[in-house]
Amino acid sequence: MGKLQSKISFHTTKYRADGSVGQTGPAGASQQHSPAHTDAVTSVAALKPDLCVSGGRDKSVAVSSWRSGAALRRFIGHEREVTKVTSALDSNRVFSASRDKTVMMWELHRTSGPSQHFPGHDLVVTGLAVSPDASQLCTGSRDNTVCKWDTETGECLGRAAISRNLVTHLCWVPGEPYVIQTSEDKTTRVWDSRELQVAHTFPAKQHIQTCCDVSQDGRYCLSCSSGSAGHGAEATLWDLRQTRGRVCEYKGHFQTTTSCVFLPRGPTLAPSIATSSSDSMVKVWDQNSAGRG
Repeated sequence: MGKLQSKISFHTTKYRADGSVGQTGPAGASQQHSPAHTDAVTSVAALKPDLCVSGGRDKSVAVSSWRSGAALRRFIGHEREVTKVTSALDSNRVFSASRDKTVMMWELHRTSGPSQHFPGHDLVVTGLAVSPDASQLCTGSRDNTVCKWDTETGECLGRAAISRNLVTHLCWVPGEPYVIQTSEDKTTRVWDSRELQVAHTFPAKQHIQTCCDVSQDGRYCLSCSSGSAGHGAEATLWDLRQTRGRVCEYKGHFQTTTSCVFLPRGPTLAPSIATSSSDSMVKVWDQNSAGRG
């Protein structure tokens, strides 16, 4: 369908590698900001309507403003690269996972160190999902395990291991006790967090499942695939209420699809999803028709 176009006048922003931010819309003004990280950014997540949290290869976790682009807080504590960050929206708690095999919890207004540690995995932690009330945390690792934690006490409430279940991503279903998990064994699983048991496994795909997301209404989930030369690299829509098979597939990337998300839906907009890929492209899709925007 070509480039997205709008008749609405708005300001656009360019984020440059040197850390500067430039307005290209009518205002034309530019602001300079120091980079939040000193090395590659590995993960980013929403924290509050005006804040985001990011993790990087520099072992740090940063809280930044969406609006100004400025880094407001920087947390140091991990010994190796931060692999995942997450937070319950509108919570003051930030969670980070690392190649040092640990997970840490940070309080937004705390001035020193993490407020909680969650050690227990034997390999790099690659999945992180927090309950909507931030009281429980699920973590996943390349050690084939998924763990559940009490965020107040740091106690491990459960640990489940599945052979060859190298976890790639976790996300919590809004308003439900279920957690979605993707894996290098090419499957997408639904975990019941109450007993930490697999409630459902979707049919295996042909390629590694790299990421997952859940719609705000809790009805659908997305997973996306590795791939190369146009083979694989698709995103798949699953119905969490009717789990017999996939609902829709979104094909068009030429290399591994690294991330997939449901986009916020405006009052007059059709539901849409976005995917990013190692082919240097971000694509926006009509959720229902798989048509690219």
